[in-house]
Amino acid sequence: MILCILMPVMVLFLLPAGGILGGGLLFWVGLLVTFWLISMLSGPIAESEPVMTARVLTSDDQPAVVKEVMDVGLAEEVAGVRIFRGRLREPAASVYAKLKHALGEGAAPSVQADEQFCASIVLLPGPVVDAAAEPHGSPWVNWLLFALTVVTTTWAGAAHQGIDLLAEPGRFGAGLPYALGLLSILGVHELGHYFTARHHRIRVTPPYFIPVPFALGTFGAFIQLRSPAEDRRALFDVAVAGPLAGLAVAVPTLLIGLRSSAIVAPPAGAAAGVMHGGADVGSSVMLALLAKLSFGPALLEGHLLQLSPLAFAGWLGLMVTALNLLPIGQLDGGHIARAMFGRRAGETIGSVAMWTLLLLGLFVWPGLLTWAVIIFFIAGRGAPPLDDLTPLTPARRWLGYATFAVLALILAPLPHTLWGAAGIRCPYM
Repeated sequence: MILCILMPVMVLFLLPAGGILGGGLLFWVGLLVTFWLISMLSGPIAESEPVMTARVLTSDDQPAVVKEVMDVGLAEEVAGVRIFRGRLREPAASVYAKLKHALGEGAAPSVQADEQFCASIVLLPGPVVDAAAEPHGSPWVNWLLFALTVVTTTWAGAAHQGIDLLAEPGRFGAGLPYALGLLSILGVHELGHYFTARHHRIRVTPPYFIPVPFALGTFGAFIQLRSPAEDRRALFDVAVAGPLAGLAVAVPTLLIGLRSSAIVAPPAGAAAGVMHGGADVGSSVMLALLAKLSFGPALLEGHLLQLSPLAFAGWLGLMVTALNLLPIGQLDGGHIARAMFGRRAGETIGSVAMWTLLLLGLFVWPGLLTWAVIIFFIAGRGAPPLDDLTPLTPARRWLGYATFAVLALILAPLPHTLWGAAGIRCPYM
């Protein structure tokens, strides 16, 4: 969901002043519409929360399977949810499996960390979990939004080349490379989440695309998980599948698009926006590597790229991947960090990343400040997996480290001392 919120923010810093956003008014109107649309798709919000009262459970009230797998130090019931705190007598994975088998459909067990008692077992009433997991929406809504997004991104792709499809509808083909490239990246990203969630038996909605009739033509796409992940492994797999799937399309898209792009001389006066030929090769290590692979020795002639529509779609795909990999809240990177390091460490990493983003926005690039503010209010916290104690396998941990390395390669600029080694003419030398 955060993806469709971050996309319009990028527009503020990609367009020169006085561009098609008309001073930012349409951006904020579109942002408000996006919030409204997401709230409608997410279902109604409860008007009030009931007062929670706790009842201490005696030994006779405790299920036999709980007493078998835990030395219970405290047992209580809050609003129909039974919570048992204490030390586990066996590994968390074994505890969760026994609880699930013994309780059947009568309750949904959850094994969580507990700061005071080491671990806690939470038994959710079955009907509560089933109600939360009910399918949401109708497929025709997804297809309608996708069709509208094809239209708006095609219009945007043509508009970036100075073509008004309202006046010249016959030239719609000029906007298709950008539209198909961007929607392929966004769609594959979300489908990576979708099919991985289905593989782990997590109920999930199909992707929702958000069309807008200006700027990039879309605010992105999102899916909704309608039931919790069973363990950290499932949470990790679902989170990492989207960025890796999107990256697998974004990189070839950018490489193919660079073939029809051009190296240009730095513009006089203020630098042009990325859409209009101002992509600095050294602004990203990943972009520098891909540009060197595509242009070779020609990069010695300059460092600014005039991106073709397809290349621009690929570049946006890289940025979308990087934004989603930030280890904060419900962003994909936030879920990855939580699955790798646990709740407390994941929240600490998220706080450090949030403050780092804020400080970079204040002292390095003001554009990051807006991202930091929106992420702070939107990212929030996701639902924990039902088994939140069993650690990931070493292979998944290494894959997690690799995804964060990709984040660094996309966001980190190429140090000026390495421009020469990369065969790129440095503008400061």
